[in-house]
Amino acid sequence: MYILKLYVTGKTVRTERAIYNLYDLCDKYLAGNYQITIVDVLENPELAEEEKILATPTVIRELPLPRRRLVGDLSDVRGVLKALDIPFPSEGIEDESLEQK
Repeated sequence: MYILKLYVTGKTVRTERAIYNLYDLCDKYLAGNYQITIVDVLENPELAEEEKILATPTVIRELPLPRRRLVGDLSDVRGVLKALDIPFPSEGIEDESLEQK
């Protein structure tokens, strides 16, 4: 089970894009084997401070250990999978971004 926390700032286009991209990526590559928690740093600044969140959006892979962290809108599929150490097939990953069209 992959446990992910996505830290965002308010309801912005950038926030919506990051949320969409993370769910899309997880649906495609983790096949329901994930849990995502969205944390708005404007509503929960203490949580952002505990995690030392300096920029948003930031996603943290809590489990499996070791923890991993990535900052950005999560539109680079290969980059996100690699940074979060999520296994992916050697073929079949789109070179295009996940960005909502």
